[in-house]
Amino acid sequence: MGFVDPRTDFGFKRIFASERSKPILRSLLNAIIYDDEPRITDLEIIDPYQNSAIYDLKQSILDVKAVLDNETIVIIEMQILPVEAFAERVIYNTAKAYVNQLQRGQGYMSLKPVISLTITDFVLFPETEYPISRYQLLEPGTDRRCSDHLELIFAELPKISKLPEQLAKRSDRWLYFIQQAGKLNEIPTILLDTDFDAAFEIANESQLSRTELELSEKQRMNLLDEQGRLSYAIKEGLK
Repeated sequence: MGFVDPRTDFGFKRIFASERSKPILRSLLNAIIYDDEPRITDLEIIDPYQNSAIYDLKQSILDVKAVLDNETIVIIEMQILPVEAFAERVIYNTAKAYVNQLQRGQGYMSLKPVISLTITDFVLFPETEYPISRYQLLEPGTDRRCSDHLELIFAELPKISKLPEQLAKRSDRWLYFIQQAGKLNEIPTILLDTDFDAAFEIANESQLSRTELELSEKQRMNLLDEQGRLSYAIKEGLK
């Protein structure tokens, strides 16, 4: 038994943005955004899963958008490879999503909070060890909040280096799932519960058509090739 890789566009959107994905996405967001408090009771996935045969790894940005039951907009993105000025790009996209809410004639009171959840397959903040970092509009020194309408959350997969049995926090377990599911042949005991069972069921390659299997494998190979090219470029640059 094998599973699609959630780090690919096909795998990520199949697991977290398909018709069956609402409980899975709700569990992921509650775990990471609200430290596993069941704050999100319902949500709407804005960009539904689409099985596109066109995939350019150079873009390497996988995104899903959702509106929570409190009308907060959440942008979930995954960046596979590091790029220059990546944090600035995240800020730009978050601000753009916030600004684009207003239609002609609407006032600022119509604006809803926007949370950007960015999952990276590389280390973005080497100065910290914990994989999840949060940023808001605060006054330096007092940490007094200016507004709760913009929040940036980053989750760095390489910092999930613990063994499965050491993953005490549910947020760590979800990041471990995203990082490792494509390499697993069986479900680890620590991930045996309703939400993870549902995620593994959707990710199970035995549920895929031949076309979907070919697309999944192609994207997985493209990912490995691109990582290899990056590694080679770094070695050549050091020389």
